[in-house]
Formats: sequence, C-alpha cells, structure tokens
Amino acid sequence: MSPAEEATPRRRTLVSTVPSEELAGLDLDQLRAYRHELEAEEDRVSYWRRLVHARIDVLEAESGTGQPLAMDDLVRALGDTGSGRTRRALVRFRAADPLPDLPILSEMWVVEVDPHDAAQVEDALGRLRTAEQQLTTYRRALHGHIDEATRELILRYRENPLAALSVIPQE
Repeated sequence: MSPAEEATPRRRTLVSTVPSEELAGLDLDQLRAYRHELEAEEDRVSYWRRLVHARIDVLEAESGTGQPLAMDDLVRALGDTGSGRTRRALVRFRAADPLPDLPILSEMWVVEVDPHDAAQVEDALGRLRTAEQQLTTYRRALHGHIDEATRELILRYRENPLAALSVIPQE
C-alpha cells in the first residue's frame, strides 16, 4: 500500500441489498431515530476514547520527564479531530443491543497516580489501554449497527424515493 493510500481514511461500504430482519419492524421515523441514537452514542464513545488517549499521553509524558504536560500538548491531545464534527459528551442515548460492555472509566480518574512511581504508572497505563481496546471494540460494533441502519434507509428510499423528502421541513 502506498503512503498516499495509507493516509486516505477508509470508508465503510454499504453493499448489501437485502433488507434487515432486525429493523423490519421499525417504521421510517423509528429507523431514522434509531440511527440518530446510534450516531449520538458513537459521538459519546469517541469522546471517551479521546479522553483515554489523552490520559495515556499525560501519564507517559509525566512519567518520562517528571514534569506536567505542557498546555500545547494538552490542547493537541484534547482538541478537535478536524472532522468538522463537534464533540457532544453529554447526550441522551439508548445503546443498541447486543453491543460489548463499556469499561468503568470513572474509576480511572478517581485514583491519583504518582508519575514517579513506575508500578503505579504501569498499572494505570495497563487499565487505560484495556479501556481503550474495549472502547474501540464497542465503537466498531456501533459502526456495524449504524451501517445496517443506513443500508436499511437506503433500501427503503430506493423502494419509495418520495420517503426521502419527508425529512425536509415543510414551510
């Protein structure tokens, strides 16, 4: 794979033309709401994943230098991804079943870690890396559900193109 191909983000493809049995019972408005809830949950999981990455960066930097992380580095770690999407940490959601369990992230912020204590740092980094892996697995599962809902919407719009117009506000 060329460097240009590696730098290009992968897009999930929507190839199936078979209606979803799991989503068949939802009407169009319910399907749209379901997809919206999944996207909101994905935003929340992405936010937590970024916080876990930032916490890992901070622990690694402080344990290596013994100094607190510089403000510019914190801004980089917690800043916008450049995707143009805002972070919505506090959203209402109903997770779609079945999805993997989320780690208990609040425990990772309650415990103080002495950056000079290698055992504490390694323990904290191990827990954070496990949490990051769980969040990644959960996020991938969400993407699968979002893709399924998107495929179902596309199939329904192909069957009835006028249904797509119902999302446009009427004046």
